Amino acid sequence: MSGRLRRMWRRGRWLVLGLVLLLVVPPLFGALALRVSYAGDVREDARTRSKDAIWLGHAWVDGRKKDADLAAFAARIKGTGIRDLYVHTGPLEHDGTLPAARYPRAKWLIEAVHRTMPGIRVQAWLGDVLVTEGTGGLRLDKAESRAAVVTSARQILNVGFDGVHFDLEPLLSDDTDYLSLLDDLRELTRVRRAQLSIAAHQIDPLPGAHSVNGALSGREKWWSQEFFGQVARRVDQIAVMSYDTWMPLESLYGGYVAQQTSLALEVTPESTDLLMGLPFFHEDDLGHHENAETVEAAVRGVRLGLGRTDPGRERFGVALYVDFAAEEGDWAAYRAGWH
Repeated sequence: MSGRLRRMWRRGRWLVLGLVLLLVVPPLFGALALRVSYAGDVREDARTRSKDAIWLGHAWVDGRKKDADLAAFAARIKGTGIRDLYVHTGPLEHDGTLPAARYPRAKWLIEAVHRTMPGIRVQAWLGDVLVTEGTGGLRLDKAESRAAVVTSARQILNVGFDGVHFDLEPLLSDDTDYLSLLDDLRELTRVRRAQLSIAAHQIDPLPGAHSVNGALSGREKWWSQEFFGQVARRVDQIAVMSYDTWMPLESLYGGYVAQQTSLALEVTPESTDLLMGLPFFHEDDLGHHENAETVEAAVRGVRLGLGRTDPGRERFGVALYVDFAAEEGDWAAYRAGWH
């Protein structure tokens, strides 16, 4: 081998080693950290505070669900910590408006829940796709669109809902237009003595992860912890969508949920309900592995994070996603692990 070829081979060897260190070592250390996060004893007092919630499908307001369905549901949640129902009442139009024809049986549901399930609150779950990574959707940078969303919230509260729950995706970290919308919505809900809650993205597992992921993929999966705190201070409830995590193993997923719980607790004020999402659905794709993202692992992760970070926190719970995809095992794991 000539001297030139030898030098090229050495440079290539170091390049390969550098790529290995860059692409393989950090994930290995990350996996180890998550596995360690999932280990240890769970505090006995890290259990339900009776401030849990569940996302419910559109069938509850469009006429498909009847009295018998509601009676069965009431029996299902009796004795659990579920206090809030996020009932899909949208979606919003891309201009922020909400056609009343989308929820013809809303009054029936609200009145029946209040009559048969005292203490349970019914919130309208509204959402839309944002113009973030595509061409079609709701534009939060337009003042008229934000004003229309507030009008839709007022419209839904006039129906009798106890609150409004927003899920707007994909929402980039540090979106000041979103913060402005929340400020306007909070003015409305305070006057109406109604709940304002939102479904939140996960928090950067590493500082700046949302920026790095955005630069590499053109998408942002996470919010910065600072932005999460800014959002949490503007609402009554914040429910973390702590699923679709890409985690391939149950132990890694549980450790990830423990980490997310701790990160969220650190920046959520005592005056805001913090809820961690539980995966009551079953899919297998790149973002969600049902053998890894189990209710058992999520509940254990939530309890570990709560016990390590803020065991005395009262305004805390879990949120079950979603009623129409849940199986008996999901309900059993929720009751056994969290109660």
